[in-house]
Amino acid sequence: MESYQPRIILVDVDDASREVMVKRLLAQGYAVEATADPATGADMALCAPPAALIAELWMPSISGVQLCRLLRAEPATADVPVILRGPSDDPRSHFWAERAGALAYVVKGRMSELVRVLSRAVVNAPSSEGFFMQLSGGGGDIRERIARHLDAALFESVIAAEVRALASAGSFERLFDAFSQFLSQVISYRWLALATSSPGHFALHHHPSASEAAELEARSFLRIPTNLETLRVVDEDAGADADGPAPVVCDVVFGTARLATLALAPSHGCAEDTSSLASLAARELAGPLRIVALVEESQRLATRDPLTGLMNRRAFLNMIEDELSRSSRYELPLSLLLLDVDHFKSINDTFGHAVGDQVLTAVGELLQRELRTTDGSARWGGEEFVVALKNTPLDGAVLVAERLQAALRELRIEACGTTVRVTASLGVACHQPNESADTLIDRADKAMYAAKVGGRNRFVTSERAGGTANRISILAASA
Repeated sequence: MESYQPRIILVDVDDASREVMVKRLLAQGYAVEATADPATGADMALCAPPAALIAELWMPSISGVQLCRLLRAEPATADVPVILRGPSDDPRSHFWAERAGALAYVVKGRMSELVRVLSRAVVNAPSSEGFFMQLSGGGGDIRERIARHLDAALFESVIAAEVRALASAGSFERLFDAFSQFLSQVISYRWLALATSSPGHFALHHHPSASEAAELEARSFLRIPTNLETLRVVDEDAGADADGPAPVVCDVVFGTARLATLALAPSHGCAEDTSSLASLAARELAGPLRIVALVEESQRLATRDPLTGLMNRRAFLNMIEDELSRSSRYELPLSLLLLDVDHFKSINDTFGHAVGDQVLTAVGELLQRELRTTDGSARWGGEEFVVALKNTPLDGAVLVAERLQAALRELRIEACGTTVRVTASLGVACHQPNESADTLIDRADKAMYAAKVGGRNRFVTSERAGGTANRISILAASA
């Protein structure tokens, strides 16, 4: 009984070189089928997959890179070891061979190295004897397949480049908006959702007629917490179908960390490659998402007080200028509170600066807890805090001041074996027509000073009377 001879396909356009290699491989006990035409070699491999295939890296009409990619893409030859050969030992040739999916790159003339690589490649290869299930269509079919694979690779590279370009978005909101605009051009879907955990974002793109249904389905499918607000992109780029195939879900992974989850609900009649395209988009989205997160974090650090987590003075001034413009344009009321922690120097002197920091942190947390999410609060400096109450007239600001003072009186900070109690003096001012931010803040500051002079642990309002003078009135006080 004859021993098994691993079948090798050799593609070499040079007649003399091909003859030498055939003799050497035959002497090593291989069954060799040789050809000078890459298309013929590919056709031979597809008709009956060999134990291994050897080809030149660069050949006329069809390169070894294209040949290798074709074999990797076809199920029948996906696992066939491919060894590529070239004239020089340059890094670029090794790079192209590796990226094409070749087992190895061997410099021409190094026959001993080729034999060793080949021996390792075929040691576990199954016998090629017997009937195989696939037939090829000849050289023309091979070239058509390669053209299709090249077109697919080009399409994927364009998609990848478009998604990677979103790294310049600068914010999660702009990133998702641009991403949905692009993806809706290549995938037909009813809704698209992107959810991140740190920081927590939930973005949703849907058709105007499917607002409630899309959000309900996406939130249920991704298990989004009810307290996480929805960032919406609503337009007719998303399909209006009421139902469709099951949603496709892909993790967005950067390195080993999962940054987000991407989900989309395909429309009826969507393309067969929807799942693979969604997976590609999710894979390429990781880089832009990470960059945007870093940009937002750096912006947050630049605009936030590190101790209290509130806005810093600079960020608040930028915000209040925008709010004053909006208030004037739409004739909306805007009020300001300035808060100064009473006897803060005494707290520092008695308990130390660490306890003083605890007090400031607790006040910052209280403001975030008691105020609306639409309001803006900041650490103004030292033990002073400032609050902008949007769309709030003076009487509404007075109610907020009363609530804050009541909450402060209930605040208890355990430190150094004792309980530190906190009170504060507040100044309240409501924006007047054509008033600048500096003037509004100055009026609130004077009202706060009046509260301190009046005995602390109280709030005072400041109103402009007749546009020429300030009237200070103590509205509430409590020891």
